Amino acid sequence: MQAPIIDQPITDFKALATSDMQVSLSELKGRNVVIYFYPKDSTPGCTTEGQDFRDLYAEFQALDTEIFGVSRDSLRSHENFRTKQSFPFQLISDPDEELCKLFDVIKLKKLYGKEYLGIDRSTFLIDKEGVLRKEWRSVKVKGHAEAVLESVKQL
Repeated sequence: MQAPIIDQPITDFKALATSDMQVSLSELKGRNVVIYFYPKDSTPGCTTEGQDFRDLYAEFQALDTEIFGVSRDSLRSHENFRTKQSFPFQLISDPDEELCKLFDVIKLKKLYGKEYLGIDRSTFLIDKEGVLRKEWRSVKVKGHAEAVLESVKQL
């Protein structure tokens, strides 16, 4: 599957999220959308990343922008993570890696010398018309949410 291309529309998708929500890109038309992919709920980097987006959430909302976090964790795990961290945005569960494949974020990784396929921390900014405007791959958490916010301001 081909990765999304900057300045091209994103293929519509439907996905299950926390709060018994079904997320559909077509239903979000008219709003900017930030989708950030992260490896695992309740791990240090993923928690910090989510907290950074949480802390800037009001600013994103003021710019007519929705935020969604995505990992392969279950909805139950997501609900616990979201509640514990007071995330005001929804988390999408992608156990079958459909969204991960759509955005081409599954990469070969190494941990303690073992190779495995995992989520490459990545973020995508989609404008109000459903067009991909910016992507960040192999994200370093520090300062990332602020960089995404600055890009939303440029739209």
